[in-house]
Amino acid sequence: MRTIRFAKSLAILAGVMLMFSAPGVARAFSISGGEGQSPTPTPALPEPQLNGANSPAEYFEGLEYSAEQKTQIDKIHQDAEMSRAVVAKDDKLTQDQKDAMLTGYTHLEYSSIFKVLTPEQQRQVRQKIRARKAANEAAQKKQTPQS
Repeated sequence: MRTIRFAKSLAILAGVMLMFSAPGVARAFSISGGEGQSPTPTPALPEPQLNGANSPAEYFEGLEYSAEQKTQIDKIHQDAEMSRAVVAKDDKLTQDQKDAMLTGYTHLEYSSIFKVLTPEQQRQVRQKIRARKAANEAAQKKQTPQS
């Protein structure tokens, strides 16, 4: 029974990770509207930062949560922590597989939290993501040598 549940979780996680690895596909499902509207990017969750500049949690800092949101977010954190603990204890997985699954669970966790937010809170998070992305791009341009 436990093996079947783990296999289902692994299959779902693999599908979600595949979806995030193809940003065009994920974005196609999240953008709605016709040609007449200017599409605004709506990332489901923050992209992982390779340089460690920001963790996904930092995008959610400073938001005021309602009591209901706090309850839902606490449940999301607990569920994610339980999933991480199962992966960490699994001796059948290699370290690379564990790292991939832990990253996937982090994506799922913050994606779920993002869905709990109000539209205004989601706008604030998107704004922080765009600001960080612009800052990273500006820093990259400074690092590349000018010919």
